[in-house]
Amino acid sequence: MRSEPSIKRTIAFFDGQNIFHAAREAFGYQSPNYEPQKLTSHICDSYNWKLEKIRFYTGVPKADENKKLHEFWSQKTRFLKQRGVEVFKHPLYYRYKEVECPNCGEKIKKTVAKEKGVDIRIALDIVRLANENKYDVCLIFSQDMDFLEAVKEVKEISHQQERWIKIACAFPDSETLNYRRGIEQTDWIKINKSTYDECLDHRKYN
Repeated sequence: MRSEPSIKRTIAFFDGQNIFHAAREAFGYQSPNYEPQKLTSHICDSYNWKLEKIRFYTGVPKADENKKLHEFWSQKTRFLKQRGVEVFKHPLYYRYKEVECPNCGEKIKKTVAKEKGVDIRIALDIVRLANENKYDVCLIFSQDMDFLEAVKEVKEISHQQERWIKIACAFPDSETLNYRRGIEQTDWIKINKSTYDECLDHRKYN
């Protein structure tokens, strides 16, 4: 096994919807108000990692299903591309789910957005780029345990290629959510509110 490199090439894989929902649960924010470049740079600077690329993945609703969100994500991802971020978008699909009404106790139908293909694309890219020796540090902005198999595969690649690879996952975290966990077999980097607030995106994309 090769020793730890002095320059650690880092690629960030940003699960856009996962980070939004995590920040909403941890800090109460109701919109995807983070700036991926600032969050990634903050972490890389903290650990002295050399940022090579940010890859941003998100589901986007169709205009006829949610015009406001469609326009928001279209403009936000367009801005990210202009800043050098590699963006991958997939359509969001909607389905009805029965939930219990907290006030009346009866079952009601609620519209739930569902991403298709986003997690698979992230996992494939994590494994492919590791196999191509494109990074030393894989920084995953997500807590999704669906990435565990990709993590295991990268560890196997590290063994086969006899080289040092670190896998870390970063996610918003609050002191009130002491149960919050990251992806198993990765280094967890918890983003507190003060750090998150330093990385807010104040642009009005709508």
